[in-house]
Amino acid sequence: MLTLAFIGLVGGLITGVSPCVLPMLPIIFFAGTKTETTAPGKRGRKTATAGGADGDVLVAEPDSAETVKPRRDFRPLKIIAGIIVSFSLFTLAGSVILSALGLPDSFLRWGGLTILTLVGLGLIFPALGHWIEKPFYRLPKINKNNNGAFVLGLGLGTLYVPCAGPVLAAITVAGATGNVGWRTVVLTVTFAMGAALPLLIFASAGSRISQRVKAYRNHQKGFRIGGGIVMILLAIALAFNITDVIQRSLPSYTSGLEKKVAENKTVQGVLAPALGQGGQELAKCTPGAAELTMCGAAPEFTGTQKWFNTPGGKPATLGELKGKVVLVDFWAYSCINCQRATPHLLAWDKAYKSLGLEIVGIHSPEFAFEKSAGNVESAIRKEGITYPVGQDNNLATWTEYRNQYWPAKYLIDAGGTVRSIKFGEGSYGQTEDQIRQLLKDANPNVQLPDPVDGSVQADTIGADGTTPESYLGYSRAANLNGSGKLTPNKTVAFGLNAAQPDDTYSLGGNWVVGTQSVTSTEGSQSRLNFNAAKVFHVLSGEGTVTVSIPGLPDKTIKVSGTPNAYQLVDLPGQQRKTMTVVYSPGLSAFTYSFG
Repeated sequence: MLTLAFIGLVGGLITGVSPCVLPMLPIIFFAGTKTETTAPGKRGRKTATAGGADGDVLVAEPDSAETVKPRRDFRPLKIIAGIIVSFSLFTLAGSVILSALGLPDSFLRWGGLTILTLVGLGLIFPALGHWIEKPFYRLPKINKNNNGAFVLGLGLGTLYVPCAGPVLAAITVAGATGNVGWRTVVLTVTFAMGAALPLLIFASAGSRISQRVKAYRNHQKGFRIGGGIVMILLAIALAFNITDVIQRSLPSYTSGLEKKVAENKTVQGVLAPALGQGGQELAKCTPGAAELTMCGAAPEFTGTQKWFNTPGGKPATLGELKGKVVLVDFWAYSCINCQRATPHLLAWDKAYKSLGLEIVGIHSPEFAFEKSAGNVESAIRKEGITYPVGQDNNLATWTEYRNQYWPAKYLIDAGGTVRSIKFGEGSYGQTEDQIRQLLKDANPNVQLPDPVDGSVQADTIGADGTTPESYLGYSRAANLNGSGKLTPNKTVAFGLNAAQPDDTYSLGGNWVVGTQSVTSTEGSQSRLNFNAAKVFHVLSGEGTVTVSIPGLPDKTIKVSGTPNAYQLVDLPGQQRKTMTVVYSPGLSAFTYSFG
C-alpha cells in the first residue's frame, strides 16, 4: 500500500508542475488571499476572504504602526482539500453520477466555471458575496471560518484537468470499467494530493502576501476587485479554451519524467492490480518467457455481453474446457496489431483443435464503436474466425487477467493453470512450441503434425525503430505536433507543419474533435512523418482519402461504413517518409498504426 501511495504521489507531483496546471495558478493565488474592509462600529478591521464576502474572523489592527502578528489562515488548505475531494470523486465516479442524474458530460465543467465566476463577482461586490455564501453558513464544520473556501475548491476540482500519464491512465481506466477498489482509491487520492501540493504553495503565497505585505494591506479593496476581475477573465478564458495558447507555447518539460515513471518495472507491477483484484497470481509469469511457468489458476471469463461461435450463443467457461489446452486471446477488431496476429491463431486452430487445443477470443474494445455487436460479428466473419469469441465491453475479463495490451495471449494447460503470457505481436514459433508441449503433457500419445507457423502468410510486424501507434482523438491523443489544440466537442482550426518532426503528425484545416476520433470538414488534412514499411489508418464514414508522398504517385482510397483499418502505405521495406493525407468531409479518423 505504501508503494502504491508513493507512486500516486510522485505521479501527481510530476503532473502538478507540468504545463497543464498553468491556467489554475492565478486563480489559486487570488483564491488564497485575504482582504480586509472596515466594519462599521469596529475599531479594528474585519477580515474578508477571496471567497466573496467579509468573513467572521476579526483581526485587530490598531491605529498605531505597531506590528501585529497575523493569525493563522487555513483558507489555502480548505481550497486544496476541496480540489482533492472533487477531483477524486468525479474522476472515479463522475460518469456514473451524471448518468444516474441524467446530466450531460459537460455539466461538471460548466458548474465549476459558474462557481469561479460567482466567486469573482463576490470579490468585486461584497454584498453579492454575502448572498452567495449564505447557503453555506449552515455547514459550520466545513465553513466555520473563511466561508466558501472549501466550496470554491470543490468547483476548481471540476476544472482541474491534469496532463495524461501512466498513473492517471490507470485511474481513468479503473473509473471507466467500474472496477474501483481500495487500491484505486488510494492511487487516486494520493495522485490528487501530489498534483495539488504545488497549488497549495501558490495559495499559501497569496495568503502570506495579503497578511504581511504593507502595500497589499493599504490597497486591499483594489487588490480584491483586481482579483475578482482576474478570476472572471480566467473563467471566460477556460470556457473558450483561450488558455490553451499558453500551454501550446511551452515545451512539455515533464515528458521525460513521465516516461521514466511509465517504463519503471515497479510502477508497471503496481499499476496493473490497481485496475482490479483478479488474477494477481499471474504476476508470477514473465511475459514473453520461452519456458513454461506455473503462473497460477486462470481467472474465469466474466462480465461478457455476447458470445459468438458457441452453441446457441452460450458463454464459454474454463470449467467446461478443463482437460483441454486453452489459448485466451485479447484483441480488438480495428487494432492492426491484432489483425496481423489473427492468421497465426487461425492456423493453430485448424492444426490443433481436434488434438485438444481450444482458442477463446476475448474482444476488449479500445474504442466505443468496437462495442457494437454487429461490428464485432462483421469482423469475425471477415477474418474467418470460427473459435469462440466473447464480448468484453466493460473490460471485466480484461481486468481479471490484469491485462494491459492488444493483442495479448494467455496459454492455459489442461489443469486450468496459466503457463505462459505473451504481450504484443511476434514470437509465434515460440508460442506454437509451447502449445505443442502442453498438448503432449495433456496426452502423451497424441500425434502432432509438423509445426504450421512457418507457412502462415501474414503481415510482418515492424522492425526496431518503427513509429509507434498514434491516437487522434482527445482522450488518448499522442504524437500530435503542429499548431492547434485538441479541444473536445469543438471545431478547431489546425495548421500543418512545413517540416514534420520524426514520428509525429499534424492536422490541417478545420476538424471536429471528439473523444476518440477527429472528423473532417472541407479542406481537412493530416501530415505524418513515419518510419515503417506499412501505414494503416482507422477510418469511418463515406468518402475518400488521398495520400501524397514525395517521389511516389498519389493514391486515393475509398472509405465506407463502420470504422476499420485502411492500408495507406505499402513500401518494400522500412523507410523514413513524410505523408500528407487529404480527407473528404465527414470522415472520422481514429488512429495511425505501422508495420
